[in-house]
Amino acid sequence: MEVFPYFGGILHPVISFIVSLSIIVFVHEYGHYIVGKWTGIKADVFSVGMGPVILSRVDKNGTTWQIAAIPFGGFVKFKGDANISSSHADFRSKSLNENDLRTTLHGAPLWARTATVAAGPIFNFVFSIAIFFMLFVSVGQVREPLTVSKINPLPFVNQLEKGDEIISISGYKIGSASSVSDMLENIEYNDPNSIQYEIRRDGEIYFVVGPPIDLPRVSSLVPLSAAVEANLNAGDVILEINGEPISKFNQLKEAVEKSSGSSIGLKIWRDATIFQTTIIPKREDIPQPEGGFITKWRIGIVGSIYPFDLLTEPIPLLQAVRLSIFQTYSIISSSINGLYHIIAGNISTCNLSGPVEIAEISSHMAKEGIQSFIQTLALFSAAIGFMNLLPIPVLDGGHLVFYAYEAIFKKPPNQKALSVLMTTGLTLVLFFMMFAIFNDYYC
Repeated sequence: MEVFPYFGGILHPVISFIVSLSIIVFVHEYGHYIVGKWTGIKADVFSVGMGPVILSRVDKNGTTWQIAAIPFGGFVKFKGDANISSSHADFRSKSLNENDLRTTLHGAPLWARTATVAAGPIFNFVFSIAIFFMLFVSVGQVREPLTVSKINPLPFVNQLEKGDEIISISGYKIGSASSVSDMLENIEYNDPNSIQYEIRRDGEIYFVVGPPIDLPRVSSLVPLSAAVEANLNAGDVILEINGEPISKFNQLKEAVEKSSGSSIGLKIWRDATIFQTTIIPKREDIPQPEGGFITKWRIGIVGSIYPFDLLTEPIPLLQAVRLSIFQTYSIISSSINGLYHIIAGNISTCNLSGPVEIAEISSHMAKEGIQSFIQTLALFSAAIGFMNLLPIPVLDGGHLVFYAYEAIFKKPPNQKALSVLMTTGLTLVLFFMMFAIFNDYYC
């Protein structure tokens, strides 16, 4: 079900972006706030949004919680900060007594400041892990024996029913999900309307006719992809490519790769209707395990081996935790790798997403449903956590570099040098934002 069904046109990506950003910023700033509180640092203001205050209240600890008019970003202003960037101490804090000075960010011990600043990105990572954990536990893993949970509309004879347990397909025994992958390497279909399934239904064995495995069927679409631009939908089945019939998803992948970006004619089946359309593949630079990138052509169609939905069962909790941590680590690792190769000039800057593309991605995933939207929050949260750890003054990573300097040399950086570095860092961040916006339109 769509997340924001009452907003259409340009409002949908705007609302999706604001909601996504507000949630992720709240998590990030709450990390700063709560760890600061735990370490004895008081917060004067916790703001979601910037600019004029719309709504506010003061809690029992004296912290003002507010929602501001400009819904982009947010901040925690700690006691003793001269500004919301926490880069300077208020000159009045020098007159505080020792106990009061300890409750300010700049007067707290180095360990407390470090923990408070690092908590923002860490909370982003934990939030990402928590979402992936929830998704893994709720979605689960395919139950064995493979059991049909939903029959999808297809342009083929299909005598399967919900609850059927798959024993064999075209004579190949199906003992597990992995055995289906092995079967694909050997099986060939002479007639896609005469695929024989051996099934168990209500305790009895039957032989029925079902749809081919590994169909060129659209399971889902990648945001901002060529398939989205061509108005393809989940559930579409591709019957022909440039006039040639296809029966396997791999044939579609091969045709797209060979196109080198040239337009491709597709014959599509959708809800018992057949029509023609044209799609233009997009270039994508794919990171390789051994390092570096390889150029591929993609149309943004996600397929599925199975032409029907399968029954799932819960994933063991420890396995779900491991998978969640690995998924978040993969996002961070890919971000580091991608940023390095963009800066080095090895890949196009078109691989960099700015706020416009992020808004469109948020909108696309919100239209896909709540699960897809939440998954996008996990992706963005991990990416924003990583970006905030970059060693750029005004970002959390820059503050941590200054704290590392203080730990090594037993004194904080020179205040004048700090001011210059902060101004340089702010200029760099603003330039990066403008470049990202330009890049969204240019690419």
